Amino acid sequence: MSLYDSLPLTFPRRKTRAVRVGNIFIGGDHPVVVQSMITEETKNVESCVRQITEMARKGAEIVRVTTPTLMEAHKLGEIKDKLRARLVNVPLVADVHHQGSDIAVAVAEYVDKVRLNPGLFVFHKHTGRDEFTESEHEEQREAIEASLVPVIEACKKRDIAIRIGVNHGSLAERMLVTYGDTPEGMVQSALEYLRICEKYDFRNLVISLKASRVPIMLAANRLMVQRMDAEGMDYPLHLGVTEAGDGQYARIKSTTGIGTLLAEGIGDTIRVSLSEDPIQELPVCYEILQALGLRKTQVEFIACPSCGRTKFDLPTVLNQVKRATNHLVGLDIAVMGCIVNGPGEMADADYGYVGKAGGKITLYRKRDEIKTVDQSVGVEELIALIRADGMWQEPKIES
Repeated sequence: MSLYDSLPLTFPRRKTRAVRVGNIFIGGDHPVVVQSMITEETKNVESCVRQITEMARKGAEIVRVTTPTLMEAHKLGEIKDKLRARLVNVPLVADVHHQGSDIAVAVAEYVDKVRLNPGLFVFHKHTGRDEFTESEHEEQREAIEASLVPVIEACKKRDIAIRIGVNHGSLAERMLVTYGDTPEGMVQSALEYLRICEKYDFRNLVISLKASRVPIMLAANRLMVQRMDAEGMDYPLHLGVTEAGDGQYARIKSTTGIGTLLAEGIGDTIRVSLSEDPIQELPVCYEILQALGLRKTQVEFIACPSCGRTKFDLPTVLNQVKRATNHLVGLDIAVMGCIVNGPGEMADADYGYVGKAGGKITLYRKRDEIKTVDQSVGVEELIALIRADGMWQEPKIES
């Protein structure tokens, strides 16, 4: 019996309510949802429609659009109409920061979810204080409630969701003074809004606590789960490392934060925030989910790093196998350089391609050795084996 036979191959997820966002559900028993955000200015309607359409085509399941002013809030209506005319049904989220109540009520007419930032939703003049009295806390909570209630009612009317999106870098002064620049302040900021929503019997809620530093993001989300559990709340969580930057480090940073929490069962929807074309965020999201066994969106290629025992040019052969089979989503295919570790380490793969001495390779179906052939026809024989098992599909030709 292998290690894989004794360990669970999926991570048990935290139990959450399912929150509908357009034709997508976040939380519950639904798959972890991939989302991103366009970079076009909302006032440029045609450009927004083109970018949203392309992102949906590339796999974005929810798309967020910034709405900094009332004028742009109403532009979302035009964007939604043009998307509908193109039969693009991807759910839209309006990103609301300043002047929160008026803009949020306006966009609720058009979108599928409204994102609010608690640190910016209600304007409070910076006081420079180093302490707030309980009466001052209560006064600001009442101001938040007065602004939030119209948004709740507008979202109730259309049965749409709200994301309470806390950013470490934009906590309100009151939270910073009371709790410091800490995960505790982030959690308290979110809870304040959640309690108001529950007071008015609104529970179509998704929560996010984002930071540009992975340890803070991890601590905030773990603490949020603990506090929600203590209060009987079961809201789904949106995960992301905000302002991660670009290139390899940004991808590693995002994967470390998002992947760690997903491996703990925390998280129901994710975004990788890159300082690049947002299309580039989508493969990273899906690969995080694929690596954790939470989504199956591509072929899982298993390959050894190569060493002096390798019996062929492994990078070249791996690329040949990938080119021939990377459209067979759902399969696990292993390419191993030699017989020493190959069969054991690829035992959970559907098919294996293993180097042997004398210019030969051996093909496997799971753990069973099928045939040994010349390396020169190895890829063709692998395809023939997959075809014989009824697992082959012709690659789609993109129009």
